[in-house]
Amino acid sequence: MEEPIVSTQEGQLIGSIKSAFNDESFFSFQGIPYAKPPLGELRFKAPLPPDQWDGIRDATREGDECYAKNLVSIYTGSENCLCLNVFTKEICSRSLRPVMLWIHGGGFTSGSSRSEIYDPSFLMTEDIVLVTLNYRIGPLGFLHLQDSSLGVPGNAGLKDIVMALQWVRRNISQFSGDPNNVTIFGESAGGAAVHLLMLSPMARGLFHKAIAQSGCATNHWATCRSDGVRHLAEALGIYTNDDRVLLKHLQEMSVEELIGGMERVPDPFLVGKFRPFGPIIEKKSTYEPGFLTENPVDIIKSGNFNQVPFITGCVEKEGMFVYSLCTTGKKNTLLVDESLVPNSLNLRIGSEQYNKAVDKIKKFYFSGNEDPSNDLDSILKVYGHNFFLYEIYKTAQHHLESSNTPIYFYLFAVDTELNFMKSVLGVEGEGVCHADDIAYLFKNMLTPEELEPNGPEVIGIHRMVKMWTNFAKYSNPTPNNNDPLIPVTWQPINKSCFNVLRIGTDDLQLLNKHPDVEGMDFWDEMYQKYALSSKL
Repeated sequence: MEEPIVSTQEGQLIGSIKSAFNDESFFSFQGIPYAKPPLGELRFKAPLPPDQWDGIRDATREGDECYAKNLVSIYTGSENCLCLNVFTKEICSRSLRPVMLWIHGGGFTSGSSRSEIYDPSFLMTEDIVLVTLNYRIGPLGFLHLQDSSLGVPGNAGLKDIVMALQWVRRNISQFSGDPNNVTIFGESAGGAAVHLLMLSPMARGLFHKAIAQSGCATNHWATCRSDGVRHLAEALGIYTNDDRVLLKHLQEMSVEELIGGMERVPDPFLVGKFRPFGPIIEKKSTYEPGFLTENPVDIIKSGNFNQVPFITGCVEKEGMFVYSLCTTGKKNTLLVDESLVPNSLNLRIGSEQYNKAVDKIKKFYFSGNEDPSNDLDSILKVYGHNFFLYEIYKTAQHHLESSNTPIYFYLFAVDTELNFMKSVLGVEGEGVCHADDIAYLFKNMLTPEELEPNGPEVIGIHRMVKMWTNFAKYSNPTPNNNDPLIPVTWQPINKSCFNVLRIGTDDLQLLNKHPDVEGMDFWDEMYQKYALSSKL
Protein backbone atom coordinates (compact mmCIF):
# COMPACT_ATOMS: atom_id res chain seq x y z
CA MET A 1 0.00 0.00 0.00
CA GLU A 2 1.22 3.46 -0.84
CA GLU A 3 1.30 6.24 1.73
CA PRO A 4 -2.11 7.91 1.59
CA ILE A 5 -2.68 11.51 0.51
CA VAL A 6 -5.91 13.34 1.35
CA SER A 7 -7.13 16.80 0.37
CA THR A 8 -8.90 18.81 3.09
CA GLN A 9 -10.34 22.29 2.79
CA GLU A 10 -7.16 23.62 4.40
CA GLY A 11 -4.68 21.68 2.27
CA GLN A 12 -3.27 18.27 1.42
CA LEU A 13 -2.04 15.72 3.98
CA ILE A 14 0.17 12.67 3.70
CA GLY A 15 -0.39 9.94 6.25
CA SER A 16 1.00 6.54 7.14
CA ILE A 17 -0.14 2.92 7.23
CA LYS A 18 -0.60 1.01 10.50
CA SER A 19 -1.96 -2.35 11.65
CA ALA A 20 -5.09 -2.94 13.69
CA PHE A 21 -5.46 -5.53 16.46
CA ASN A 22 -6.70 -8.07 13.87
CA ASP A 23 -3.65 -7.33 11.64
CA GLU A 24 -5.71 -5.49 9.03
CA SER A 25 -4.17 -2.27 7.72
CA PHE A 26 -5.57 1.21 8.24
CA PHE A 27 -4.53 4.75 7.37
CA SER A 28 -3.27 7.13 10.04
CA PHE A 29 -3.22 10.93 9.78
CA GLN A 30 -1.80 12.70 12.84
CA GLY A 31 -1.09 16.20 14.04
CA ILE A 32 -3.68 17.86 11.78
CA PRO A 33 -4.33 21.49 12.85
CA TYR A 34 -8.04 22.12 13.37
CA ALA A 35 -7.65 25.71 14.60
CA LYS A 36 -5.21 28.59 14.43
CA PRO A 37 -2.42 28.27 17.05
CA PRO A 38 -3.76 29.99 20.21
CA LEU A 39 -0.63 32.04 20.81
CA GLY A 40 0.06 35.62 21.95
CA GLU A 41 -3.13 37.65 21.99
CA LEU A 42 -5.13 34.49 21.22
CA ARG A 43 -4.08 32.88 24.52
CA PHE A 44 -7.17 32.06 26.67
CA LYS A 45 -9.55 33.05 23.86
CA ALA A 46 -11.99 31.04 21.76
CA PRO A 47 -10.26 29.22 18.88
CA LEU A 48 -10.19 30.59 15.35
CA PRO A 49 -10.43 28.50 12.16
CA PRO A 50 -7.15 26.98 10.93
CA ASP A 51 -4.93 28.55 8.30
CA GLN A 52 -4.55 26.99 4.87
CA TRP A 53 -1.21 25.70 3.63
CA ASP A 54 0.51 25.04 0.34
CA GLY A 55 1.97 21.73 -0.70
CA ILE A 56 1.53 18.43 1.13
CA ARG A 57 1.64 18.58 4.93
CA ASP A 58 3.31 15.73 6.82
CA ALA A 59 0.67 13.99 8.96
CA THR A 60 2.73 10.96 9.95
CA ARG A 61 3.63 12.15 13.46
CA GLU A 62 1.62 13.22 16.50
CA GLY A 63 1.26 16.92 17.17
CA ASP A 64 2.07 18.61 20.45
CA GLU A 65 -0.19 18.06 23.43
CA CYS A 66 -1.25 21.00 25.60
CA TYR A 67 1.60 22.10 27.87
CA ALA A 68 1.16 20.40 31.24
CA LYS A 69 2.60 17.72 33.51
CA ASN A 70 2.29 14.18 32.20
CA LEU A 71 1.70 10.95 34.14
CA VAL A 72 5.27 10.95 35.49
CA SER A 73 5.15 14.65 36.50
CA ILE A 74 7.30 15.91 33.63
CA TYR A 75 6.23 19.02 31.71
CA THR A 76 5.57 18.22 28.06
CA GLY A 77 3.82 19.78 25.06
CA SER A 78 3.27 23.35 23.97
CA GLU A 79 0.55 25.94 23.48
CA ASN A 80 0.40 25.08 19.79
CA CYS A 81 -1.65 22.00 20.58
CA LEU A 82 -4.92 22.34 18.67
CA CYS A 83 -4.50 19.30 16.47
CA LEU A 84 -6.36 16.08 15.82
CA ASN A 85 -5.74 12.61 14.43
CA VAL A 86 -7.85 10.65 11.96
CA PHE A 87 -7.72 6.87 11.55
CA THR A 88 -9.60 5.20 8.70
CA LYS A 89 -9.61 2.05 6.57
CA GLU A 90 -10.32 3.91 3.34
CA ILE A 91 -10.00 7.38 1.90
CA CYS A 92 -12.24 9.15 -0.60
CA SER A 93 -14.72 6.28 -0.67
CA ARG A 94 -18.33 6.76 -1.71
CA SER A 95 -19.32 4.46 1.14
CA LEU A 96 -19.12 6.63 4.25
CA ARG A 97 -18.53 5.13 7.68
CA PRO A 98 -19.72 6.24 11.13
CA VAL A 99 -17.36 8.66 12.84
CA MET A 100 -16.32 8.35 16.49
CA LEU A 101 -14.58 11.33 18.10
CA TRP A 102 -12.74 10.61 21.36
CA ILE A 103 -12.25 13.24 24.09
CA HIS A 104 -9.48 12.43 26.56
CA GLY A 105 -9.76 12.85 30.32
CA GLY A 106 -7.38 14.34 32.86
CA GLY A 107 -9.53 16.49 35.11
CA PHE A 108 -9.34 19.41 32.65
CA THR A 109 -5.76 20.03 33.84
CA SER A 110 -3.79 17.18 32.23
CA GLY A 111 -3.97 14.53 29.53
CA SER A 112 -3.71 14.29 25.76
CA SER A 113 -4.62 11.99 22.87
CA ARG A 114 -1.14 10.49 22.58
CA SER A 115 -0.95 6.91 21.36
CA GLU A 116 0.88 5.75 24.49
CA ILE A 117 -2.58 5.73 26.10
CA TYR A 118 -4.96 5.92 23.12
CA ASP A 119 -3.56 3.68 20.42
CA PRO A 120 -6.45 3.13 17.95
CA SER A 121 -5.69 -0.45 16.93
CA PHE A 122 -8.55 -2.06 18.94
CA LEU A 123 -11.26 0.23 17.58
CA MET A 124 -9.89 0.05 14.04
CA THR A 125 -10.95 -3.59 13.81
CA GLU A 126 -14.42 -2.19 13.08
CA ASP A 127 -15.71 -0.21 10.10
CA ILE A 128 -15.59 3.24 11.63
CA VAL A 129 -13.53 6.41 11.24
CA LEU A 130 -11.88 7.39 14.52
CA VAL A 131 -10.88 10.93 15.47
CA THR A 132 -8.85 11.84 18.56
CA LEU A 133 -7.83 15.34 19.54
CA ASN A 134 -5.94 17.59 21.91
CA TYR A 135 -7.61 20.60 23.50
CA ARG A 136 -6.41 23.30 25.89
CA ILE A 137 -6.39 22.39 29.58
CA GLY A 138 -5.65 24.16 32.86
CA PRO A 139 -5.65 27.98 32.71
CA LEU A 140 -4.84 27.89 28.99
CA GLY A 141 -8.24 26.31 28.37
CA PHE A 142 -10.31 27.43 31.34
CA LEU A 143 -9.16 30.81 32.64
CA HIS A 144 -11.99 33.34 32.68
CA LEU A 145 -12.28 37.06 33.36
CA GLN A 146 -15.24 39.15 34.49
CA ASP A 147 -14.78 41.87 31.84
CA SER A 148 -16.73 40.35 28.94
CA SER A 149 -15.29 42.84 26.43
CA LEU A 150 -11.90 41.11 26.71
CA GLY A 151 -13.12 37.88 25.09
CA VAL A 152 -12.07 35.56 27.93
CA PRO A 153 -15.38 34.36 29.40
CA GLY A 154 -14.05 30.84 30.05
CA ASN A 155 -14.49 27.37 28.53
CA ALA A 156 -11.97 27.93 25.72
CA GLY A 157 -10.97 24.27 25.99
CA LEU A 158 -14.53 23.16 25.36
CA LYS A 159 -14.80 25.59 22.47
CA ASP A 160 -11.70 23.91 21.05
CA ILE A 161 -13.65 20.66 20.89
CA VAL A 162 -16.50 22.44 19.09
CA MET A 163 -13.97 23.74 16.57
CA ALA A 164 -12.68 20.18 16.07
CA LEU A 165 -16.25 19.01 15.43
CA GLN A 166 -16.65 21.77 12.86
CA TRP A 167 -13.45 20.54 11.18
CA VAL A 168 -14.95 17.05 11.13
CA ARG A 169 -18.13 18.32 9.50
CA ARG A 170 -16.08 20.05 6.76
CA ASN A 171 -13.47 17.41 6.07
CA ILE A 172 -14.27 13.96 7.37
CA SER A 173 -15.91 12.72 4.16
CA GLN A 174 -12.47 12.88 2.53
CA PHE A 175 -11.44 10.20 5.04
CA SER A 176 -14.58 8.15 4.20
CA GLY A 177 -16.33 9.36 7.35
CA ASP A 178 -19.99 10.35 7.45
CA PRO A 179 -20.40 13.93 8.78
CA ASN A 180 -24.06 13.11 9.43
CA ASN A 181 -23.23 10.19 11.74
CA VAL A 182 -20.80 11.40 14.40
CA THR A 183 -20.57 9.88 17.89
CA ILE A 184 -18.67 11.76 20.59
CA PHE A 185 -17.26 9.68 23.44
CA GLY A 186 -14.90 10.28 26.32
CA GLU A 187 -13.94 9.23 29.84
CA SER A 188 -13.72 11.15 33.15
CA ALA A 189 -13.24 14.82 32.19
CA GLY A 190 -13.78 13.61 28.62
CA GLY A 191 -17.11 12.13 29.73
CA ALA A 192 -18.05 15.41 31.40
CA ALA A 193 -17.07 17.23 28.20
CA VAL A 194 -19.31 14.91 26.17
CA HIS A 195 -22.23 15.74 28.45
CA LEU A 196 -21.46 19.47 28.33
CA LEU A 197 -21.43 19.33 24.53
CA MET A 198 -24.90 17.79 24.68
CA LEU A 199 -26.04 20.82 26.71
CA SER A 200 -24.29 23.52 24.68
CA PRO A 201 -26.09 25.41 21.90
CA MET A 202 -22.66 25.96 20.33
CA ALA A 203 -22.40 22.23 19.49
CA ARG A 204 -25.91 21.85 18.09
CA GLY A 205 -26.02 19.67 14.98
CA LEU A 206 -22.33 18.72 15.13
CA PHE A 207 -22.82 15.19 16.53
CA HIS A 208 -25.56 12.59 16.60
CA LYS A 209 -24.80 10.19 19.49
CA ALA A 210 -22.92 10.48 22.77
CA ILE A 211 -21.11 8.17 25.21
CA ALA A 212 -20.05 9.62 28.58
CA GLN A 213 -17.84 7.25 30.57
CA SER A 214 -17.35 8.03 34.29
CA GLY A 215 -18.18 11.72 34.00
CA CYS A 216 -21.03 14.20 33.60
CA ALA A 217 -21.55 17.95 33.59
CA THR A 218 -22.69 18.03 37.22
CA ASN A 219 -19.88 16.04 38.83
CA HIS A 220 -18.38 18.25 41.54
CA TRP A 221 -14.86 18.05 40.14
CA ALA A 222 -16.17 19.33 36.79
CA THR A 223 -17.18 22.68 38.30
CA CYS A 224 -14.69 25.46 38.92
CA ARG A 225 -14.77 28.52 41.15
CA SER A 226 -14.93 32.06 39.84
CA ASP A 227 -11.85 33.33 41.68
CA GLY A 228 -9.28 30.93 40.19
CA VAL A 229 -7.68 33.68 38.11
CA ARG A 230 -7.17 35.85 41.20
CA HIS A 231 -5.36 33.03 42.97
CA LEU A 232 -3.23 32.51 39.85
CA ALA A 233 -2.39 36.22 39.66
CA GLU A 234 -1.35 36.22 43.32
CA ALA A 235 0.84 33.17 42.78
CA LEU A 236 2.50 34.99 39.88
CA GLY A 237 2.95 38.23 41.83
CA ILE A 238 0.45 40.23 39.75
CA TYR A 239 -1.59 42.62 41.88
CA THR A 240 -4.30 44.49 40.00
CA ASN A 241 -8.08 44.76 39.96
CA ASP A 242 -8.08 45.70 36.28
CA ASP A 243 -8.86 42.66 34.12
CA ARG A 244 -7.32 44.33 31.07
CA VAL A 245 -4.00 44.83 32.85
CA LEU A 246 -4.12 41.31 34.25
CA LEU A 247 -4.80 39.79 30.83
CA LYS A 248 -1.86 41.68 29.31
CA HIS A 249 0.50 40.29 31.96
CA LEU A 250 -0.83 36.76 31.57
CA GLN A 251 -0.57 36.82 27.77
CA GLU A 252 2.96 38.18 27.71
CA MET A 253 4.60 35.72 30.11
CA SER A 254 6.03 32.39 28.96
CA VAL A 255 3.85 29.32 29.11
CA GLU A 256 6.37 27.76 31.51
CA GLU A 257 5.97 30.68 33.94
CA LEU A 258 2.18 30.63 33.61
CA ILE A 259 1.80 26.90 34.30
CA GLY A 260 4.40 27.14 37.05
CA GLY A 261 2.12 29.67 38.72
CA MET A 262 -0.82 27.30 38.34
CA GLU A 263 1.12 24.64 40.26
CA ARG A 264 1.11 27.01 43.26
CA VAL A 265 -2.67 27.41 43.21
CA PRO A 266 -4.48 24.85 45.41
CA ASP A 267 -6.59 22.46 43.34
CA PRO A 268 -8.56 20.40 45.87
CA PHE A 269 -10.13 17.24 44.50
CA LEU A 270 -12.85 17.28 47.15
CA VAL A 271 -16.64 17.31 46.70
CA GLY A 272 -16.88 20.12 49.26
CA LYS A 273 -14.45 22.41 47.43
CA PHE A 274 -14.40 24.15 44.07
CA ARG A 275 -11.48 23.72 41.70
CA PRO A 276 -9.69 26.76 40.22
CA PHE A 277 -9.80 25.84 36.51
CA GLY A 278 -12.47 23.93 34.63
CA PRO A 279 -15.88 24.36 33.02
CA ILE A 280 -17.91 27.32 34.21
CA ILE A 281 -21.28 28.90 33.54
CA GLU A 282 -20.36 31.92 31.42
CA LYS A 283 -21.88 35.36 31.81
CA LYS A 284 -24.22 36.12 28.93
CA SER A 285 -22.49 38.57 26.63
CA THR A 286 -23.20 40.58 23.51
CA TYR A 287 -19.56 40.25 22.47
CA GLU A 288 -19.52 36.54 21.58
CA PRO A 289 -21.67 33.41 21.92
CA GLY A 290 -21.27 31.38 25.09
CA PHE A 291 -20.60 27.68 25.34
CA LEU A 292 -22.62 27.34 28.55
CA THR A 293 -24.61 30.25 30.02
CA GLU A 294 -27.16 28.36 32.13
CA ASN A 295 -27.04 25.82 34.94
CA PRO A 296 -26.67 22.33 33.41
CA VAL A 297 -29.57 20.97 35.46
CA ASP A 298 -31.88 23.73 34.26
CA ILE A 299 -30.90 22.96 30.67
CA ILE A 300 -31.60 19.24 31.11
CA LYS A 301 -34.96 19.84 32.76
CA SER A 302 -35.97 22.28 30.00
CA GLY A 303 -35.35 19.69 27.30
CA ASN A 304 -33.66 22.40 25.23
CA PHE A 305 -30.42 20.60 24.48
CA ASN A 306 -28.86 18.31 21.90
CA GLN A 307 -31.13 15.30 22.33
CA VAL A 308 -29.22 12.34 20.94
CA PRO A 309 -29.01 8.63 21.86
CA PHE A 310 -26.89 8.46 25.00
CA ILE A 311 -24.76 5.86 26.81
CA THR A 312 -23.54 6.70 30.30
CA GLY A 313 -22.23 4.82 33.31
CA CYS A 314 -19.34 4.08 35.65
CA VAL A 315 -16.76 1.49 36.58
CA GLU A 316 -17.30 -0.79 39.56
CA LYS A 317 -15.06 1.01 42.08
CA GLU A 318 -14.65 4.63 40.99
CA GLY A 319 -13.69 5.46 44.58
CA MET A 320 -10.27 3.82 44.22
CA PHE A 321 -9.10 6.83 42.22
CA VAL A 322 -10.30 9.31 44.82
CA TYR A 323 -8.81 7.21 47.63
CA SER A 324 -5.42 7.34 45.94
CA LEU A 325 -5.56 11.15 45.77
CA CYS A 326 -6.63 11.43 49.41
CA THR A 327 -3.80 9.26 50.72
CA THR A 328 -0.82 10.64 48.82
CA GLY A 329 1.19 13.83 49.05
CA LYS A 330 2.21 15.84 52.06
CA LYS A 331 -1.22 15.79 53.72
CA ASN A 332 -3.54 12.85 54.21
CA THR A 333 -7.06 14.14 53.47
CA LEU A 334 -8.77 10.79 53.92
CA LEU A 335 -12.36 11.19 55.16
CA VAL A 336 -12.09 14.91 55.92
CA ASP A 337 -15.55 16.44 55.92
CA GLU A 338 -14.91 18.24 52.61
CA SER A 339 -14.42 14.84 50.96
CA LEU A 340 -17.79 13.63 52.27
CA VAL A 341 -20.23 16.56 52.01
CA PRO A 342 -20.87 17.85 48.46
CA ASN A 343 -20.87 21.62 48.02
CA SER A 344 -24.16 21.29 46.16
CA LEU A 345 -25.89 20.58 49.48
CA ASN A 346 -25.39 24.31 50.11
CA LEU A 347 -24.40 23.86 53.74
CA ARG A 348 -22.08 26.27 55.53
CA ILE A 349 -18.99 24.38 56.68
CA GLY A 350 -19.03 23.99 60.44
CA SER A 351 -22.72 24.82 60.85
CA GLU A 352 -25.05 22.61 62.86
CA GLN A 353 -26.73 21.35 59.68
CA TYR A 354 -23.35 20.63 58.12
CA ASN A 355 -22.22 18.60 61.12
CA LYS A 356 -25.50 16.65 61.09
CA ALA A 357 -24.93 15.86 57.41
CA VAL A 358 -21.43 14.57 58.19
CA ASP A 359 -22.83 12.34 60.92
CA LYS A 360 -25.55 10.96 58.65
CA ILE A 361 -23.03 10.14 55.91
CA LYS A 362 -20.68 8.38 58.32
CA LYS A 363 -23.53 6.47 59.92
CA PHE A 364 -24.88 5.26 56.57
CA TYR A 365 -21.54 4.18 55.13
CA PHE A 366 -19.65 3.12 58.25
CA SER A 367 -22.46 2.00 60.62
CA GLY A 368 -20.99 3.83 63.58
CA ASN A 369 -17.48 2.39 63.16
CA GLU A 370 -15.27 4.38 65.52
CA ASP A 371 -12.31 4.13 63.13
CA PRO A 372 -13.79 4.24 59.61
CA SER A 373 -10.35 4.86 58.10
CA ASN A 374 -9.76 1.09 58.37
CA ASP A 375 -12.94 0.23 56.45
CA LEU A 376 -11.57 0.39 52.89
CA ASP A 377 -14.64 -1.07 51.17
CA SER A 378 -16.91 1.57 52.71
CA ILE A 379 -14.43 4.36 51.93
CA LEU A 380 -14.35 3.32 48.28
CA LYS A 381 -18.15 3.18 48.22
CA VAL A 382 -18.74 6.68 49.65
CA TYR A 383 -16.09 8.20 47.41
CA GLY A 384 -17.41 6.39 44.36
CA HIS A 385 -20.96 7.54 45.11
CA ASN A 386 -20.41 11.21 45.88
CA PHE A 387 -17.57 11.90 43.43
CA PHE A 388 -18.96 10.04 40.42
CA LEU A 389 -21.94 7.70 40.55
CA TYR A 390 -24.72 9.72 42.16
CA GLU A 391 -24.49 12.66 39.77
CA ILE A 392 -24.19 10.35 36.76
CA TYR A 393 -27.14 8.26 37.96
CA LYS A 394 -29.27 11.37 38.46
CA THR A 395 -28.18 12.75 35.11
CA ALA A 396 -29.64 9.65 33.43
CA GLN A 397 -32.88 10.03 35.40
CA HIS A 398 -33.27 13.69 34.47
CA HIS A 399 -32.51 13.03 30.81
CA LEU A 400 -35.22 10.37 30.91
CA GLU A 401 -37.74 12.98 32.06
CA SER A 402 -36.97 15.49 29.30
CA SER A 403 -35.57 13.48 26.38
CA ASN A 404 -37.19 11.35 23.69
CA THR A 405 -33.99 9.51 22.76
CA PRO A 406 -32.77 6.20 24.26
CA ILE A 407 -30.52 6.30 27.34
CA TYR A 408 -28.35 3.27 28.10
CA PHE A 409 -26.69 2.83 31.50
CA TYR A 410 -23.80 0.47 32.31
CA LEU A 411 -21.55 -0.71 35.14
CA PHE A 412 -18.09 -1.76 33.98
CA ALA A 413 -16.60 -4.60 36.07
CA VAL A 414 -14.08 -6.34 33.80
CA ASP A 415 -10.96 -7.15 35.83
CA THR A 416 -8.07 -8.67 33.85
CA GLU A 417 -4.39 -8.09 33.13
CA LEU A 418 -5.36 -5.08 31.00
CA ASN A 419 -6.49 -3.09 34.05
CA PHE A 420 -3.62 -0.76 34.82
CA MET A 421 -4.86 2.11 36.97
CA LYS A 422 -4.45 0.44 40.37
CA SER A 423 -0.78 -0.17 39.70
CA VAL A 424 -0.32 3.36 38.38
CA LEU A 425 -2.03 4.85 41.44
CA GLY A 426 -0.54 2.42 43.97
CA VAL A 427 -3.94 1.24 45.24
CA GLU A 428 -4.53 -2.26 46.55
CA GLY A 429 -7.76 -4.23 46.67
CA GLU A 430 -10.15 -6.03 44.37
CA GLY A 431 -12.33 -4.32 41.81
CA VAL A 432 -12.13 -2.11 38.74
CA CYS A 433 -10.66 1.36 39.14
CA HIS A 434 -11.58 4.64 37.45
CA ALA A 435 -10.22 4.69 33.86
CA ASP A 436 -9.63 0.94 33.64
CA ASP A 437 -12.34 0.70 30.97
CA ILE A 438 -10.15 2.71 28.57
CA ALA A 439 -7.81 -0.28 28.19
CA TYR A 440 -10.56 -2.24 26.41
CA LEU A 441 -11.14 0.45 23.79
CA PHE A 442 -7.57 1.62 23.25
CA LYS A 443 -4.28 -0.22 23.34
CA ASN A 444 -1.71 1.49 25.59
CA MET A 445 1.96 1.26 26.46
CA LEU A 446 1.19 -1.24 29.26
CA THR A 447 -0.88 -3.60 27.10
CA PRO A 448 0.85 -7.00 26.98
CA GLU A 449 2.41 -7.79 23.61
CA GLU A 450 0.76 -11.22 23.48
CA LEU A 451 -2.86 -11.79 24.50
CA GLU A 452 -4.48 -15.21 24.65
CA PRO A 453 -6.92 -15.38 21.69
CA ASN A 454 -9.86 -16.61 23.79
CA GLY A 455 -8.70 -15.14 27.08
CA PRO A 456 -10.72 -12.70 29.22
CA GLU A 457 -8.69 -9.73 27.95
CA VAL A 458 -9.55 -10.35 24.31
CA ILE A 459 -13.19 -11.11 25.16
CA GLY A 460 -13.39 -7.85 27.11
CA ILE A 461 -11.88 -5.92 24.19
CA HIS A 462 -14.28 -7.53 21.73
CA ARG A 463 -17.34 -6.76 23.85
CA MET A 464 -16.51 -3.12 24.48
CA VAL A 465 -15.40 -2.37 20.93
CA LYS A 466 -18.40 -4.14 19.42
CA MET A 467 -21.02 -2.50 21.66
CA TRP A 468 -19.52 0.97 21.36
CA THR A 469 -19.15 0.79 17.58
CA ASN A 470 -22.61 -0.79 17.21
CA PHE A 471 -23.98 2.23 19.01
CA ALA A 472 -22.12 4.53 16.62
CA LYS A 473 -23.53 2.64 13.65
CA TYR A 474 -27.10 1.94 14.77
CA SER A 475 -27.83 4.04 17.91
CA ASN A 476 -28.16 0.66 19.63
CA PRO A 477 -25.25 -1.23 21.26
CA THR A 478 -26.85 -4.67 20.74
CA PRO A 479 -28.90 -4.58 17.51
CA ASN A 480 -30.35 -7.92 16.38
CA ASN A 481 -27.47 -9.49 18.19
CA ASN A 482 -26.14 -12.85 17.01
CA ASP A 483 -22.67 -12.41 18.50
CA PRO A 484 -22.03 -15.30 20.97
CA LEU A 485 -19.81 -13.01 23.08
CA ILE A 486 -22.67 -10.51 23.51
CA PRO A 487 -25.62 -12.76 24.41
CA VAL A 488 -27.85 -10.03 25.85
CA THR A 489 -30.08 -7.30 24.49
CA TRP A 490 -29.13 -4.09 26.27
CA GLN A 491 -32.38 -2.28 27.04
CA PRO A 492 -32.40 1.49 27.65
CA ILE A 493 -33.70 2.82 30.95
CA ASN A 494 -37.38 3.68 31.16
CA LYS A 495 -39.70 5.22 33.73
CA SER A 496 -40.62 1.89 35.26
CA CYS A 497 -37.22 0.15 35.10
CA PHE A 498 -33.70 1.55 35.48
CA ASN A 499 -31.93 -1.04 33.33
CA VAL A 500 -28.20 -1.43 33.98
CA LEU A 501 -25.88 -3.56 31.87
CA ARG A 502 -23.20 -5.00 34.15
CA ILE A 503 -20.20 -5.66 31.92
CA GLY A 504 -18.34 -8.33 33.88
CA THR A 505 -15.20 -10.35 33.29
CA ASP A 506 -17.12 -13.56 32.67
CA ASP A 507 -20.53 -12.39 31.49
CA LEU A 508 -22.94 -9.59 30.66
CA GLN A 509 -25.95 -9.14 32.94
CA LEU A 510 -28.92 -6.87 32.38
CA LEU A 511 -30.12 -5.74 35.82
CA ASN A 512 -33.45 -4.02 36.44
CA LYS A 513 -31.95 -1.66 39.02
CA HIS A 514 -28.54 -0.33 39.92
CA PRO A 515 -26.62 -2.55 42.40
CA ASP A 516 -25.94 0.54 44.54
CA VAL A 517 -29.52 1.81 44.48
CA GLU A 518 -29.59 2.04 48.31
CA GLY A 519 -26.74 4.52 48.15
CA MET A 520 -28.52 6.50 45.44
CA ASP A 521 -31.67 6.60 47.59
CA PHE A 522 -29.59 7.78 50.54
CA TRP A 523 -28.24 10.75 48.58
CA ASP A 524 -31.74 11.54 47.31
CA GLU A 525 -32.82 11.80 50.94
CA MET A 526 -29.82 13.98 51.79
CA TYR A 527 -30.64 16.44 49.04
CA GLN A 528 -34.31 16.51 49.94
CA LYS A 529 -33.45 17.20 53.57
CA TYR A 530 -30.54 19.64 53.31
CA ALA A 531 -30.23 21.24 49.90
CA LEU A 532 -31.87 24.60 49.28
CA SER A 533 -31.40 24.15 45.53
CA SER A 534 -29.43 21.04 44.68
CA LYS A 535 -27.56 20.58 41.44
CA LEU A 536 -29.63 17.52 40.68
